[in-house]
Formats: sequence, structure tokens, C-alpha cells
Amino acid sequence: MESIMKAKTVDTSEAEAFMLMVKEQQRLLYSIAYSYLRSEVDALEVLQEATCRAWIKRRSLKDPARFTPWLIRIVINCCNDELKRRKRVLTVKPTGSVSDMMEMKSDLRLDMELALDGMKPKYRQVLVLKYYRDMTVTEIAEVLDRPEGTIKTWLNKGLKHLRGKMKNKGDA
Repeated sequence: MESIMKAKTVDTSEAEAFMLMVKEQQRLLYSIAYSYLRSEVDALEVLQEATCRAWIKRRSLKDPARFTPWLIRIVINCCNDELKRRKRVLTVKPTGSVSDMMEMKSDLRLDMELALDGMKPKYRQVLVLKYYRDMTVTEIAEVLDRPEGTIKTWLNKGLKHLRGKMKNKGDA
């Protein structure tokens, strides 16, 4: 009986430590999820899913110092899963007027979001992390588990693609 009580105490303290570490990164994780999904509800749901996945896979983390990049990667994977799911589901256009929607977002921001939506996921990921989250190339490389040179190439190609799309919007 005593050994069961000790095991529960260890599990409780481990869970508390885990949740404290997640809570410290809560704003960062939410902002990344929101930048991918552009919906508060979806971002919060993805954070729950990512936290659950991280808890289940917590023993696979070899270096505790890499907890934050590891957790960000899980959030990004959950976001990508949600985006794939959305593609399979038939979407219904909102019934509100276009002018109501345009009041919520500026034309430029809306154009930027549409341009980002049309990009390959690898380019969108590095652009979002670099310009929406102000992460360095080194940090992005660590999060995505890719060489810095690859991240720089993806940034270059992503920016070129984004400029082309935005230029075409300006011409129209």
C-alpha cells in the first residue's frame, strides 16, 4: 500500500512539473497555433491535443533542455494534422456580409493570410516562425529539426513565392 502511495506521489509531482513547463510556454504555443489555424477555438483545441500528445510521449524526450522546441514541434504537427483534416471536410462559406468581414481585417493582412494559405507547408512554417514569432534561423532549425542552411533556403524560396503572390494581388 505504501509503495502505491509513493508511486502516486511521484506521478503527481511529475505531472505538476510537466504542466508548469507547458504553462510557461502557453502564450508562445497559442500564438503559433493561432497563426496556423486563425481560429481561437481551433488553436485552443490543438493546444489541448498537443499537451496530451506531449504527456504521452514525455519519456521520448532525451534532452530536457530541448523541451520548448520539442513542444513547439508537437504543436506544429497538431496544426498540420488539423489543416489536413480541414481539407478533407467540406467547408461552408460564412453567411455574413463581405463588408462585415473586411471591417475585421485589413485588405493587406487578408491578402497576406490568403497568400500564406496557398504556400507549401514547409515554407509557411518557416515564414510564420520567423516573421510572426520572431524566432532566429537557429531556433527554427532546432524546432523543425533541419539544418540551418535548409531553413535559410526555405525562407528565401518562401519569401520569393510570397512576394510573387502579393505582387500579383497588387496588379489585379
